[in-house]
Amino acid sequence: MHVARIIATGLLLAGAADVAAQPGMLAGDGDAQQGRVLVERDCNACHVRLVGDAGRIYTRDDRRVRTPAQLRAQIAYCNTQLGTGYFPEDEEHVAAWLEQRYYRFKP
Repeated sequence: MHVARIIATGLLLAGAADVAAQPGMLAGDGDAQQGRVLVERDCNACHVRLVGDAGRIYTRDDRRVRTPAQLRAQIAYCNTQLGTGYFPEDEEHVAAWLEQRYYRFKP
């Protein structure tokens, strides 16, 4: 299992390089309100188990996500791990919500 996680993380980071090459912050194609529904339905319970407060995972000092590319990679990773079956546009909705609610990346 540990090896599989390392491989999956490597593949995600490789994909993040492609995302980083795209202009703009989060491409603007996501609908934040649709993303909010997905996060509340699929993400919060896991985040509560990890850090005790679903929103804290995004704001803690040792958070993994510091760039739009890392945000997309993390969403894709969670999508795979949880088996949510999100389509790329669903991932964009989640990214739009998290960007609006927590990250507010600067251009």
